Amino acid sequence: MNRLSTGALTAILIAGLGLTAVAAPSGQASQGNIRHQAIAQATPMASPAPPPPMNFGSPPSGQIPILFNDHHVYSRPDVLKQGRVLAALVRGGTILIPLRSMFEQMGATVSFDAGSKTVDVTKPGSDVKVTVGVPQVVINGETRPLDVPPMIYQGQVLVPVRVISEGMGAYVQWVPDKRLVVVRYLPATPPPPPPATPAPTAAPVATPVPVVAPYQDHFVAGDYILSPKVYNEFSPGNTGSSSYALRGAFEFNLINLPWMIEGTFEKWQYPHNVAANFGPSCVVGLPGSSAGTQGCVTVIGGNGQTYVPAFTVNEWNGDGRLGLKIADPRIYIGVGYMVHTGNYGYPSLNGIGFGLEKLPDLDQTFSLYGSAWYYPSVKGNYTVASGPQAGTVLPLAYSILRYQVGATLGLGKSFPLFLDLGFIGDRGKNKTNAPVDYTHNGGYVGLGIKF
Repeated sequence: MNRLSTGALTAILIAGLGLTAVAAPSGQASQGNIRHQAIAQATPMASPAPPPPMNFGSPPSGQIPILFNDHHVYSRPDVLKQGRVLAALVRGGTILIPLRSMFEQMGATVSFDAGSKTVDVTKPGSDVKVTVGVPQVVINGETRPLDVPPMIYQGQVLVPVRVISEGMGAYVQWVPDKRLVVVRYLPATPPPPPPATPAPTAAPVATPVPVVAPYQDHFVAGDYILSPKVYNEFSPGNTGSSSYALRGAFEFNLINLPWMIEGTFEKWQYPHNVAANFGPSCVVGLPGSSAGTQGCVTVIGGNGQTYVPAFTVNEWNGDGRLGLKIADPRIYIGVGYMVHTGNYGYPSLNGIGFGLEKLPDLDQTFSLYGSAWYYPSVKGNYTVASGPQAGTVLPLAYSILRYQVGATLGLGKSFPLFLDLGFIGDRGKNKTNAPVDYTHNGGYVGLGIKF
């Protein structure tokens, strides 16, 4: 939009608004304070002498009266009318206008979403959206930056004058000697061509587009594992119950690189049963031996089997993971530290591993995720409690693969909860003195919350 000289401003105030033209006092940078110039077409005709200038007084707290299409709509900024702000404000050299009052003067419909603090202004041929605190305006789908973000003042949304001028084609003039904002809106009349000899204007300065930080996941989730299956020395495929999984992840930037830290925990619960026709011994070859049936458990070190009464087995897995993003969306490689323990007398096992992780995209309504982590040596020491080897310390170690695949479904754009579902499991391979290999797996469903 072309800027006008003091002479053009004089013509506007006399012909368009009926004000006495007064040049800006020396030392006031009225040219720099103008956000957009008012343009009015004066029609030559005889007219009575203009009325004497109105005395607006001294506006308090930086508030400025507003003149809209020759009507003193906002003549006293210290007074509210119907609960609305009756003034413009000056913030950082930018004039801010009460959005609702000004757009309704132009016949537009204004709606306000209190949750997102977004205002949507609609009129045939124009659609304007602004968000409180966000230095940008969306005009007919095109995003443009603002020098000063919209703000809330006395319960009303105020926006820079650029939103008024660019969104609805109005023309705005700051009259410094009057301490007055003049808004001119002539929708039926296109703006006239610029004067034959326009005043020189400064070269436009490009406004940098604000850099918006990319979305990062911060969440926790809890899931119930549905009827898991377990294969090991205590269970030949028994179905578990009361099993669950927890996890949480946090994305962050460090030394200009994208990282994530994650923690997981699972509880696997299942029965160790004893066969109904269990015999007196687990020794192979003895008459009536029940070796190989439920109730006989292979011991650590592979030295035969021993009887274990029926009980409910609980196992717990947990690990911490640190990953570095290698691809989008949210694909990481990293290292992990795992701990495995149970309630059946075995030692706690631990070890370091590595893996690949795809985090969910919780800024989307639906997303997929998955992981595969391999721990080549999860180990501990077992002390034999009885028998010929009582007191002997045996190292116990597995190589363990942990995996998971799932999906999330958001429960609302501004609602932090999401539905979580998928399939989880692990596989332990005998590395040193393990009785047998083992697996746990099962489907799950639960809820998560994003921060």
